Amino acid sequence: MNLLADENFPAPVIAALRQRGHDVLVVAEIMPGASGARVLAATAEGKRLLLTLDRDYGDLIFHRGRPAPPGIVLFRLTGPRPQDDNRRMMEILERLQEWSGLFTTVTDTMIRSKPFPKEVGEQRE
Repeated sequence: MNLLADENFPAPVIAALRQRGHDVLVVAEIMPGASGARVLAATAEGKRLLLTLDRDYGDLIFHRGRPAPPGIVLFRLTGPRPQDDNRRMMEILERLQEWSGLFTTVTDTMIRSKPFPKEVGEQRE
């Protein structure tokens, strides 16, 4: 699957996804410091699922009318060790096909998905 990992996404998870054959681009490598709007545009252009720790993408899509990417998986994990969070991420990302067309939020104890707005018109400010 084609993925775009946000700038703050854990390097060990990116490496594991690449080892499993996923095409993973990383914002920090291809467009460091890019705005959220630019990152969303890149995911749409490249038909990539966005992996992030940043809640701002939901606001951009659901409240400001930015075009939605093929999917977003937002991780909000608070495990006692980074390795625990990375393990949880990989468990969720084993099922990448399930997250297409959805804004999915993953916490330590739950997964919540909601579809993107059907009509995304002109961006609202």
